[in-house]
Amino acid sequence: MSAITQAMILAAGKGTRLRPLTLETPKPLVEVGGQPLIVWHIKALQAAGITDITINTSWLADKLMDTLGDGSQFDVTLHWSIEEEEPLETAGGIFQALQAGKLKDAPFILVNSDVWTTYDFGPLKDYELGSDQKAHLILIDNPEHNNGGDFAINNGLASEQPIGDADKYTFAGISVMSPRVVDGLVPGQPAALAPLLRQAMLKFQVTAEVIKDNWIDVGTPERLTQINEFLKNDTIKDRSDS
Repeated sequence: MSAITQAMILAAGKGTRLRPLTLETPKPLVEVGGQPLIVWHIKALQAAGITDITINTSWLADKLMDTLGDGSQFDVTLHWSIEEEEPLETAGGIFQALQAGKLKDAPFILVNSDVWTTYDFGPLKDYELGSDQKAHLILIDNPEHNNGGDFAINNGLASEQPIGDADKYTFAGISVMSPRVVDGLVPGQPAALAPLLRQAMLKFQVTAEVIKDNWIDVGTPERLTQINEFLKNDTIKDRSDS
């Protein structure tokens, strides 16, 4: 069994829902708990032994790259995949990174830069995709802003619709991906990942698991305030416990 050695952090979006904050600050650099949101992921991946990290970028790319550099300040190696004109969306961004050799042609951990979580990436490092498997998704209980959920789990397999009385859960923006999930895409053409995952689910090629860790999609000013308040209170609680 070979451990996963690489990750990709999706960071090319414009963060329009967080404007005006993101007019001059790339969304991944928005501060959460005193450090940029994306740095939480870089540190968590490094702690799990993943030090080969590709980041795609488009909006305010120079600011993001200038801040994070080559990754040496975090004891990782960062590879930059720049989407020059417009963001290529999730699948398009993955495809470009693979085509350019930024991502090796091997399974990788995929993380959305705009979520915050206490999840430990360690178990994913040792996750082994089956020979025909396209992805393994991390799901969470549905937050208020996504009551209907995204995917269900039936006997370990992810599906768009539940079977029987199975629950639907929210995709946490964390997964293990096979490069095969984006096979056949056109270079330079935007493409979303969700339709490709749904196609793979119909062929029983996607598995999933539910985690109970702290998690929030930092997509709006309200949720940014919410997570910062949570972390501030958590720190105060930690100090009082010591």
